[in-house]
Amino acid sequence: MEVELRHLRSLVSVIDTGTFTDAGIELGISQTAVSRNIAALESALGVRLLHRTTRSVSPTPAGERVLRHARRALAVVADLRQEALDGASSIRVGYAWSALGKQTLEFQRQWAVALPHHELRLTRTNTPTAGLLEGTSDLAILRRVPDTTRLELVLIGVEKRYCAISVDDSLATKRTVTLAQVATAPLAIDDRTGSTRLDLWPDGGHPHHTIPTSDVDDWLTLISSGKARGVTAESTAHQYRRQGLTYRAVRDAPPVPVYAAWTKKDPPARLQDIIALLAGLYR
Repeated sequence: MEVELRHLRSLVSVIDTGTFTDAGIELGISQTAVSRNIAALESALGVRLLHRTTRSVSPTPAGERVLRHARRALAVVADLRQEALDGASSIRVGYAWSALGKQTLEFQRQWAVALPHHELRLTRTNTPTAGLLEGTSDLAILRRVPDTTRLELVLIGVEKRYCAISVDDSLATKRTVTLAQVATAPLAIDDRTGSTRLDLWPDGGHPHHTIPTSDVDDWLTLISSGKARGVTAESTAHQYRRQGLTYRAVRDAPPVPVYAAWTKKDPPARLQDIIALLAGLYR
């Protein structure tokens, strides 16, 4: 016999109310059903859980131990139920480095008008799918196509590329820079989730030295210290401002594509409305 939630509920209720009769009233079942549930739980666990007298019911030492686990198990189930209910009315939009840059506030404002019955949750998850395959997002903003066939993607816009440099860098005096100029110093690059890779440069024009980073914070810290430069999407330049760091537009670099992505098997609610809203921000 397996332990069931009804068994645990009956145990907790009997101990909390003090009688089988009151437990039945609280649970909306008969006193006999409560007794059966307790007996089934004792049989499944192989221990006696309650001391019974004509006037009172109290837990045995084993019952005390089981009671603690029962309360935790029932709390987990309650949280699971609440999460499922909340999930029906909220949509998690994930991103790895930056959300929508300068468009983020407008996105939140338009969402509240267009989707008033669905809460927007912006979540940063530093993975190639921005949380889609990890189950932490329902839809993701991506700036590179991940190596998986489990997603659907649609292009919603493009962003300019910017070079991130230390304020003491020689390029900081320029209004814009070129890829060739950027390549004259070490390049900080996140090859897993960053929007820029070495194939951005033509053959023979690659930076001579690269420094790997693990996420946007690591990338920003390295650049602001003057040890490297970085190339990124416009949204990063808008969202992340650090002391000792500045950004310059890269005038000869192709734009960064911006995609909305979701899993093929589990698209989010109101998908077409969300895509229309996102695409409208980039027009």
